[in-house]
Amino acid sequence: MSGESRISHRLALAGAVSAGLSASFVGIGLSRFAYTPLVPALIDAGWFTPAAAAYLGAANLAGYLAGALAARHLAARVSAPTVLRAMLVLATLSFFACATPLSFPWFFAWRFASGLAGGALMVLAASAVLPHVPPQRRGVASGIIFAGVGLGIAASGTLVPLLLRWGVIETWCVLGTVALAFTVIAWRGWPNAPAATSAPPIRRRGRRTPAALKALYVEYALNAVGLVPHMVFLVDFVARGLGQGVDAGAQYWVLFGLGATAGPVLAGVLADRIGFGLALRMAFCAQAAAVGLTVLPGGSIGLIASSLVMGAFVPGIVPLVLGRIQELAADAETREAAWSTATTAFALGQAAAAYAFSFLFEMSGNHVVLFELGAGALVLAVIIDVIAVRRGPQSHAGAICDRDKGHHLKLFPRQPEVP
Repeated sequence: MSGESRISHRLALAGAVSAGLSASFVGIGLSRFAYTPLVPALIDAGWFTPAAAAYLGAANLAGYLAGALAARHLAARVSAPTVLRAMLVLATLSFFACATPLSFPWFFAWRFASGLAGGALMVLAASAVLPHVPPQRRGVASGIIFAGVGLGIAASGTLVPLLLRWGVIETWCVLGTVALAFTVIAWRGWPNAPAATSAPPIRRRGRRTPAALKALYVEYALNAVGLVPHMVFLVDFVARGLGQGVDAGAQYWVLFGLGATAGPVLAGVLADRIGFGLALRMAFCAQAAAVGLTVLPGGSIGLIASSLVMGAFVPGIVPLVLGRIQELAADAETREAAWSTATTAFALGQAAAAYAFSFLFEMSGNHVVLFELGAGALVLAVIIDVIAVRRGPQSHAGAICDRDKGHHLKLFPRQPEVP
């Protein structure tokens, strides 16, 4: 490869990774998480009741489930770059549509649409970009792509309180303008052709899903349940539940975003050192403790720690589960199908928890019970993972187990050797 072609190739890769970061920034970081610091202002402005505002947050998560389910089918009918561009446009339009408070159904439809866009972008963006990245750089590229989620959270937590001084309508419009700018940045960055593969995938019929993979799907769904209280209710809990006001709630949301920015990279480094299985189990334990800190009498210190840790694992749990699938699945086709199933399980757990928690909040007006249920879901994920570890082999490849032999720290169980 000549010097000019090498530079051209690197620029194309940089553009593709930038497009992936823009997709996670717009589709998840802004479309989902910018709504959270807006909730108290929407209630105070009389746009919606507290219960209605919570249901609108859940609408985005329901849309995310629909987008995750539909993404691969849409990409098969047209192309992944076309779907990615369309979903970025849809997410951008949703901000401007929400600047017009016509009715609850209008808002619900557009919040659902923003979630639909986010789900499709989450499924397709990384898979469109990473095959074109050299294997030795995919970890860094993946971290950059998913860091867009944290950047969106941090940006929304910083900008929204300032923008709200102008008004709610103006805030929605500025967020839409920011989303439009990142849509333009991403527009020409998507790779137009699939990366070449050394051999076509081998289709194996009649193969049963390993029990450890089934357990992983359930654990990932439970992790989604555990994330919902922070994702949907954190700012309102601080602002109205604790009576500290919108500005204080936004400050905790910025901490949540800072954690999310660093989460994917830190999770990947930890997994490289101790293995994905143990890193995932430690992640479940850390999250359960962090959610518990929210309801314990620890004051601001507990809330700060809780916001940082839970923010880190919103995107940080993704590379851990993806890496765990690589350990448990025997071939590329199984891994691709497993990742699709895991993403759907996460979206389903997230949407179901969002609606259930919104209903509970409407009935009780109590934030604390929501965080208690979230912590319980994460504890249950730990229990299921421990049982799955004790019942069967933890890898399809002996090399992985050999790598883990040098690590004496095993959280709860001693993993069996692969014969």
